[in-house]
Amino acid sequence: MFCFQCQEAARNVGCDTIGVCGKEPEVANLQDLLIYTIKGLCYVCEKSNYLDNKVMDYIPKALFVTITNVNFDKDDVINYIKKGIELREEIIEKTNLNKEELPECAKFICKDEKEMLEFAKPEVVGVLSEKDEDIRALKELITYGIKGIGAYLTHAMRLNYNNEEIHKFIIRAFTKLVDSKDADELFNLALETGKYAVETLALLDKANTETYGHPEITEVSLEVGNNPGILITGHDLKDLEELLEQTKGTGVDVYTHCEMLPAHYYPFFKKYEHFKGNYGNAWWKQKEEFEKFNGPIVVTTNCLVPPKDSYKDRVYVTNEVGYPGLKRIPEKDGKKDFSEVIEHAKKCPPPTPLESGKIIGGFAHNQVLALADKIIEAIKAGKIRKFVVVAGCDGRHRTREYYTEFVKKLPKDVVVLTCGCAKYRFIKLDLGDIDGIPRVLDAGQCNDSYSLAVVALKLKEVLGLEDINDLPIAYNISWYEQKAVAVLLALLYLGVKNIVLGPTLPAFLSENIIKVLVEKFGISQISTVDEDIKRLVG
Repeated sequence: MFCFQCQEAARNVGCDTIGVCGKEPEVANLQDLLIYTIKGLCYVCEKSNYLDNKVMDYIPKALFVTITNVNFDKDDVINYIKKGIELREEIIEKTNLNKEELPECAKFICKDEKEMLEFAKPEVVGVLSEKDEDIRALKELITYGIKGIGAYLTHAMRLNYNNEEIHKFIIRAFTKLVDSKDADELFNLALETGKYAVETLALLDKANTETYGHPEITEVSLEVGNNPGILITGHDLKDLEELLEQTKGTGVDVYTHCEMLPAHYYPFFKKYEHFKGNYGNAWWKQKEEFEKFNGPIVVTTNCLVPPKDSYKDRVYVTNEVGYPGLKRIPEKDGKKDFSEVIEHAKKCPPPTPLESGKIIGGFAHNQVLALADKIIEAIKAGKIRKFVVVAGCDGRHRTREYYTEFVKKLPKDVVVLTCGCAKYRFIKLDLGDIDGIPRVLDAGQCNDSYSLAVVALKLKEVLGLEDINDLPIAYNISWYEQKAVAVLLALLYLGVKNIVLGPTLPAFLSENIIKVLVEKFGISQISTVDEDIKRLVG
């Protein structure tokens, strides 16, 4: 295998024996073949100008399957490959495309697992099939950005929000990745990926807020009750809605974990009395925390850590998540059936307490803009010197302790804007407030990165500035997987410069491409806490 799509890539080069995430080589290679299959399907759709609901349903979900820490089950991946080939062949037949003129990715046939594994080699269908290091870097940057778009688009589509133009871009972009060897063309395509990342995030924001209301300032309990509980993790709000409806009156409480914490900020979910609070921290601590929760765990999306045998029988998966031996929540006519999970929970003891206290969040764009006058007044009075965006992903890397120390050491007149699970490095610290404005403003999930962009653009307008980079906002971004790549490209498309990225720069970027990103956008890697505070805050 060879995989370097996430921040944990071995030696910051690539995983070549087994994934640091726990992904087996066979699964890694099959996921490469799935991306190869998607490229072929997109090529056929682009050349025949074909798009239907089956294609729009398949591609985003198939992309989601290949994101880090989503699916570890080779049977699931094989089924997605078969489905992609089937769709491609149907379209070729309908549109009378000449198969002889198609590239290999648009005409290969693998009928079973053996044929797939023989074909799915890193140097044949994976990243190593592109020999030019710089072209490979650009192609993978675009691919990972599109994977992130696919994930965000999948969430929006589950709430019945869609945009055909985003699907058409994905199809066109993958077709260019098959055909193009031009660095300038690919660089421009990377920025265009950022444009469509913004549009996808805006679509998801609309889906979430029109369905569940605008997030509002909320205190979320970290304590547990005396009833048995179900823990829901991942990012999917629709799954949470269905789970809460089906657990009403059962005597079973529901708790959020990791990126599901911001669900508490939405007005819609506040009506459920058995929706108790948040349990635990970022995804990478789940082995310890799932053990102590005692009840069943529902995993709706990334990030899944391969479960320990001691609690494996309590983990249920849904959507694109997969792991050998885990129970899948059944779905019929678009509805999930959580009855087995609920009955399981009733037989379990209540969660073991982990901590006490509360988290304050809910500072998405609508809520922050409601405080705009107060914020502008504090800026003009010199009480708020600067905002620093410390957002993105958390991970196991020891160097991520940097983010805790960075936030702790920030001057008292600096406000932190955050979203994503990176916040678990500092969200529970007592950092005080500025005239009633908390010094850490949590916008929500990584899915809510759009909120931070809206806030920045609105401040730019209110302060009468010409350039987004003239705002008193600095960016110290923590990345881990491909949704973070989509967000990074979105920021670059919006013109944001001088982003500090960490804890390491992506292994998939070549030295030459890094130089271009430094020259054009001022991207740099974290250094020491003191040095970075000096350069970001002054």
